Order: sequence, then C-alpha cells, then structure tokens
Amino acid sequence: MGRFHPHDGHAPHHHHPHGPDAHDHLHEVGDHSGYETGSLRVDVLQDILGENERTADANRADFATAGVRVVNVMSSPGAGKTTLLRKMLLRLGGTVRAGVVEGDIETAIDAELLAETGVPVALVNTSNGFGGECHLDATMVRSALPRLPLEDLDLVVIENVGNLVCPAEFDVGEHARLMVYAPTEGEDKPLKYPVMFRAADAVAINKIDLLPHLDVDLALFEENLRRVNPDVAVFHVSAKTSDGVDALAEWLTGSDQIAPST
Repeated sequence: MGRFHPHDGHAPHHHHPHGPDAHDHLHEVGDHSGYETGSLRVDVLQDILGENERTADANRADFATAGVRVVNVMSSPGAGKTTLLRKMLLRLGGTVRAGVVEGDIETAIDAELLAETGVPVALVNTSNGFGGECHLDATMVRSALPRLPLEDLDLVVIENVGNLVCPAEFDVGEHARLMVYAPTEGEDKPLKYPVMFRAADAVAINKIDLLPHLDVDLALFEENLRRVNPDVAVFHVSAKTSDGVDALAEWLTGSDQIAPST
C-alpha cells in the first residue's frame, strides 16, 4: 500500500521548485511532480486504512484482555532482525513468556529459527497478495492470534515483512514499534524513507561489530534520524557479539514504559 499517500485537502500534490535554491530543495524533498493523488485513489486508500484501523482496534482489545505487550518489529531485508530477535528471545528465557507472529512472503525459514528458542510462533506468509504483500496488516495479524496462547503470554513480537515502506503505514494493534537498521544501508535512509523512521518508537542500529570495516558515518545517520524523529530511542547492538542486546531486550519487554500507540 506504499503507492497510496493522500495529501492535505485530498488535492493533487504538485512540486516544481524554481530559482537559485531549486537544486538544494530537490536534494531535500525530491521531485513529486510525476505523482498525483486523485479522488479515486484517496477513496480506495480511505477504505483500506479504515477497515485496517477497525481490525487493529479489535486486535488491541484482545491484547488488552490478555494483558500482553505487543511490539511490531520492522526493517529492510537483511538488516538482521530475525537474528537479533532470536538472540533477545534466548536472553529473556524463562523470565518473560513470549510469542511471535512471523511475517514473510514465502518460506518458514525465519519462523523455524525463532521456534528453536522454545517460544510459540504463528507464521503468516503473504505470497497470495499482489506479487506477495510487502507488509503485515491488522487482518493478517488477527488471523495468527488463534495460533498463539495469548492468555499465557507477557509479550508478542510481530516480525514484519522486510520492507522500508509499507509496514510503517499499517497499524496492527501494537503497543510499540521497533525499527532495525544496519550501517551497511548507508547514512541517508531516514531521509529517503522518513515514514518508516518517523513511525518507530525505537531504532536498533544492528551489526555495530562491522563498523571498523565500513566507510559509514554513523553520527551522520543519527543526525538524519533525529531530523525525522527527534525523540526516538536509539540502541547500538550486535546480534553477533551480543553487545547492547540486554538493553534492547529490556526495552522490548516494556520496562521503560513505552506508551501504547493510538
């Protein structure tokens, strides 16, 4: 659903910078002149998101009844979120009763890796969508809930489909959102994908063990991140060496009292 973006007033959005500052302006916001939001597109978007919101509210009510905290984990493909989640679930062990909703376009590879930690896992494959849905929506998550013992859990982790656009646009009833980023993705990702980084309650900078081998300016990445999300919590972690994993696991369980999203 990343193709649907209504603008204020539901009017077509034109953007034609002129003058001596045009080049700098284009660098900041790009050229959106080839993309217009018509009334039909807006109507479709409102129908889709309206139905999703109703289902997300139903999910939220079920989570509240069960007394379970739910975290939606998002990232690009290859950022290492499955490995990081596996490490955190092993660390939490018997102290927190956790379950997982695993979203992938195809295969049960990640679901099986997480199930090896001993937690219940409900797999949702999205391949039946248009070319394979690039996200989990509230209805997909709801379809997985009967396969988890919610009443017996303290924490449900939703591992979303790897994508930097669509997952951020769909409320699934979660209490908080964690975005996993790898330095190999470059410093400019918050500026190129602001919806994703703005939607996150926390960003885990994973694979910090690779930093000595990379030509990446991590300070610039964090500066760009703060430009789109000034108040986001940031964790420096390595799923390989376990650096920072304990602090992130504490956040995952809600120890810092992250407020539920509404």
